[in-house]
Amino acid sequence: MSNLNPTIERVTQRIIERSKPSRKGYLDLMQREADRRPERSAVSCSVLAHAFAGALEDQDALKDNRGPNIGIVTAYNDMLSAHQPYGRYPDRMKIYAREVGATAQVAGGTPAMCDGVTQGEDGMELSLFSRDNIAMATGVALSHQMYDGAAFLGICDKIVPGLLMGALRFGHLPAIFVPSGPMPSGISNKQKQETRQKYASGEVGRDALLESELASYHSPGTCTFFGTANSNQMMMEMMGLHVPGSAFVQPGTKLRQALDRAAVHRLAELSGTTERTLAQVIDEKAIVNAVIGLLATGGSTNHAIHIPAMARAAGIIIDWSDMAELSSAVPLLARVYPNGSGDVNQFHAAGGMGYVISELLDAGLAHGDILTVWEDGLDAYRAEPVWEEDTLQWNRVEASKDDTMLRPASAPFQDDGGMKLLTGNLGRACFKSSAVAKERYTITARARVFQTQEAVKEAFQNGELDRDVVVVVRFQGPRANGMPELHGLTPSLGVLQDKGFRVALVTDGRMSGASGKVPAAIHCSPEAYGGGPLSLLEDGDEITVCAATGTLSTSADLSARTPAPDPVQEWGVGRELFRMMQVHADEAEKGASAMLVAAGL
Repeated sequence: MSNLNPTIERVTQRIIERSKPSRKGYLDLMQREADRRPERSAVSCSVLAHAFAGALEDQDALKDNRGPNIGIVTAYNDMLSAHQPYGRYPDRMKIYAREVGATAQVAGGTPAMCDGVTQGEDGMELSLFSRDNIAMATGVALSHQMYDGAAFLGICDKIVPGLLMGALRFGHLPAIFVPSGPMPSGISNKQKQETRQKYASGEVGRDALLESELASYHSPGTCTFFGTANSNQMMMEMMGLHVPGSAFVQPGTKLRQALDRAAVHRLAELSGTTERTLAQVIDEKAIVNAVIGLLATGGSTNHAIHIPAMARAAGIIIDWSDMAELSSAVPLLARVYPNGSGDVNQFHAAGGMGYVISELLDAGLAHGDILTVWEDGLDAYRAEPVWEEDTLQWNRVEASKDDTMLRPASAPFQDDGGMKLLTGNLGRACFKSSAVAKERYTITARARVFQTQEAVKEAFQNGELDRDVVVVVRFQGPRANGMPELHGLTPSLGVLQDKGFRVALVTDGRMSGASGKVPAAIHCSPEAYGGGPLSLLEDGDEITVCAATGTLSTSADLSARTPAPDPVQEWGVGRELFRMMQVHADEAEKGASAMLVAAGL
């Protein structure tokens, strides 16, 4: 691509060079898998009988090997509003497959937990490692080797990364990800945020808070703020794994159904061929595009963990230094709540991904020459899908319809992508600056050290934090307790900031796609568990968190201190079942995965 930004070109080439041995090993494996994949006509009749016994409507077609057979891996359940629409998808997808001479079977299901439901609860400690579990469940689903292509039904936080990590180990097959879309907009995000802060301050009660939350999360579909779930869908577009423009089309519409049909028809066309296999589509440039999309839209900080893990599953090595350098070159083109006032429905109506991708390509800020599931190059993803005259069509997105939400690369909201790498004597951490006012990029204050978020909330209620303070919440990393999100701290810290105090958070835990206006150094590595730097801190230590200089440090002399003791591991809510994954997990910057470590990836 002749006009590609030199920083993006340099970082991409560095990733390619660094990844050469592991990428070659991955591609060699995929070629061997393609070569040894059994032809169904050569498989024993007993095996085939087991595979086809339940497919009564398609049994004759499968028996006669008339066309490609698509495996559906679904993360359906009713607990996730985003995944509730998937309940009816398999039956419809089987019909769509028959329309083009193919068949489809549900290959398997994967777990899918809702971080919104487990937020602040013990179950959240299972969340990150559910990603490894989902990847393994995907492997189980596809291990039957009865499929010529695969469709993946998943949207939310750890689910899409887990599906992709598992799918990439079957990268010799074509694959398409099929979203179901966001719920309609509820009350404004500003109203929701105000009620949460009033509840944290004791100004309103639980009844008012519950009514506010129900007015926001109210129907089937993805939550409408730009958190990890919607960042997932954005990245699937940037990597070319969706039917173009399908990320943010609402459930239950004719357009949504037409896009789902198009996905199955396209997958049937590709299935059984060596064109556009998943291993070919997901290369170094596609991974860089995912990072670029994350930066340009102000997406979820969780992807500082998920992108390295997904990349490793394809033999690609990327780290936070790469992501921070890309951030220096990629401007912020979108402000979507919690980085702005509008939600993803308003983002989509303003031009959405079609506009973002068009601006990035025209400015030389994304790899346009990637191989997508739709066609060669990312150009098709500049368009917005529409349903007109009973036909699925795409219209080129030429301009932003709301410049408070979407701006051109020539006049962005800010010149960088808002993902900073902080380093210093407290380790390495991520800082999402896109939602933080510049006057709060640097916070120097005395520390107050906690080991649970409940203790932080109690101190807040008691007025103990009413001062300039750096709140340290440690022993929240992958090996300590599964690295739960600490999103529940946002209202309390926001109240302190609104009172005029200079406040920052430092943690080896996660803050999620809902990271907001309070400066936060998150994913600190090494984590406190096992003697990391955060385990040496004490109340009163002066700490500097600075996005401007990329600094995370303390002026305290840590050399003579003894680490705080590692916490006792808690049991209950199934946490003990995941202890194996915690023990063997690597650091957040590598993806915080036990599965990838055990696989030698």
